[in-house]
Amino acid sequence: MMEDMDMQVFTHHLQEYKKGLRTLALHTTKASNRAVIEKRLKRETIDCYIQEVNGTKINVFFGNSICIEVIKQMNITSLSNLTDEEDFILGTMLGYDRV
Repeated sequence: MMEDMDMQVFTHHLQEYKKGLRTLALHTTKASNRAVIEKRLKRETIDCYIQEVNGTKINVFFGNSICIEVIKQMNITSLSNLTDEEDFILGTMLGYDRV
């Protein structure tokens, strides 16, 4: 279930969010983990947005509802396709604890 290293990293991100150390987290993981992650975030009442990277991987953004709304408005198709402005905004929300 939540035993592999990938899910341990997810749990670490989740703990940091719950402790107030970050307002937004981004976790890239196997698509097969999607249901477990969605269930956990729903149980914890944490907003999220999940983006498919390819057939085997997903990006899971979770945290402050305002940050999640910004992510949704960006309509991200790929992190490598972000504009400079979008990259700056995302980096600020992920790294500098700014809403």
